Amino acid sequence: MRISLKVNGKPVEAEIEPRLLLVTLLREHLGLTGSHVGCDTGQCGACTVHLDGRAVKSCLILAAQADGRSVLTIEGVADGETLHPVQQAFRDRHALQCGFCTPGMVMTALDLVEHLERPDEASIRDGLSGNLCRCTGYRPIIDAVADGIRARQGGG
Repeated sequence: MRISLKVNGKPVEAEIEPRLLLVTLLREHLGLTGSHVGCDTGQCGACTVHLDGRAVKSCLILAAQADGRSVLTIEGVADGETLHPVQQAFRDRHALQCGFCTPGMVMTALDLVEHLERPDEASIRDGLSGNLCRCTGYRPIIDAVADGIRARQGGG
């Protein structure tokens, strides 16, 4: 089947098998390898991307479900060499170590920064609960998300 979608703001057309996962389309067909495959069951969050502005686990979405829609991957977040404020917060807070979970964490954090109603620590922890990190202990990640929320609100 043929699908058309926007990926990181650019129109994309692809001939796919109906059972192809979105993460496979991104990684293997489009060469966008920032979304990682960690579990294939939606448990780890390493494959998180935005679909029409909301964070989704791309290992649980068929590529056909993205037909006519907009996908944002980690590769589309920075503005050239300038990191997005959330990416910069992850860097400043050392909210990464091995880096495997980082793209999914950043994509989830971007969603939280835009949509979190109560930007307190409990809400941030709850929002990140679908993403696993084996290295950082989460404290720096929570702090980076809080920094991103403050930056969005104009507080630095």
